[in-house]
Amino acid sequence: MKTIKGPALFLAQFAGDAAPFNSFREITRWAADCGYVGVQVPSWDGRLIDLEKAASSKAYCDELAGIARENGVVITELSTHLQGQLVAVHPAYDEAFDGFAAPQVRGNPKARAAWAAEQVKLCLSASRNLGLSAMATFSGALCWPFLYPWPQRPAGLVETAFEELARRWRPILDHAEDCGIDVAYEIHPGEDLHDGVTFEMFLERVNNHPRANMLYDPSHYVLQCLDYLDHIDIYHERIKMFHVKDAEFNPTGRQGVYGGFQSWVNRAGRFRSPGDGQVDFGSIFSKLTAHDFEGWAVVEWECCLKHPEDGAREGADFVRNHIIRVTEKAFDDFAGAGTDDAANRRMLGI
Repeated sequence: MKTIKGPALFLAQFAGDAAPFNSFREITRWAADCGYVGVQVPSWDGRLIDLEKAASSKAYCDELAGIARENGVVITELSTHLQGQLVAVHPAYDEAFDGFAAPQVRGNPKARAAWAAEQVKLCLSASRNLGLSAMATFSGALCWPFLYPWPQRPAGLVETAFEELARRWRPILDHAEDCGIDVAYEIHPGEDLHDGVTFEMFLERVNNHPRANMLYDPSHYVLQCLDYLDHIDIYHERIKMFHVKDAEFNPTGRQGVYGGFQSWVNRAGRFRSPGDGQVDFGSIFSKLTAHDFEGWAVVEWECCLKHPEDGAREGADFVRNHIIRVTEKAFDDFAGAGTDDAANRRMLGI
């Protein structure tokens, strides 16, 4: 067994235009002050990383990693959530997602998808230059608008969508193989890969590609009423990344899973700071440890009530208190009588 690494913090929710959140040097110093020893970096945020430079320059990556080390943290992974989302976008979401893209490809879905795929490849190259092992992302979605089958879905619609999704991602996964980097899809509502079944549908169409893996975030399973502990037992070999994010689901006579178009604070299902929701993190850390998860426990802070800086500081202690330092010996070794093959055979009557 291996001891899970952490605590680490995903910086996407904290990066901003005001100090200390507007530069890599300052935000990593702040994260270390909060108690973190690792940071997960959003690759789309130019205030924190120059992605094209990171993809082409090992020296720049060494400099970036050196800044992190000086401040007491390491870079755990890079993220392409926004670019991955744009690899596949249903036309209903074109305008909503256009803001994620570079100005020159907005309004042109085909050019935008090509740009997004190239961005994800650049991040894989940058991850290799940083000496990392996995990259976080979203899958994007072509058939999400047809999730609830009313009117009845035409025969073959879902299959066609997943075949196209696989076609777009296969060259990216092949580049990931060349770079030695696992692609960890965050299994997330709004993406075509939003539960175990849809992940398996995708995996089948990319021929069980070894680089097609998962980012495990139990908060998204609580809001789907999915068994997030059984999920670990089923998919542990594909789980390469772990977001520590809490949630609660409190259905009423007025609303349930869909939330009634309400704001986050008024929804039956809400994201909460670690420890404030319903996720059984004690069991999660135990299962991941038993299954030899060798990645990082990364706080992704999202809460509809608490101030983010309070949530960040509390999250570091929360993760540290849940990491299990694995034992190198059995608890009942004191009662062992040694190894004697002859004695064993006598005890068995053989």
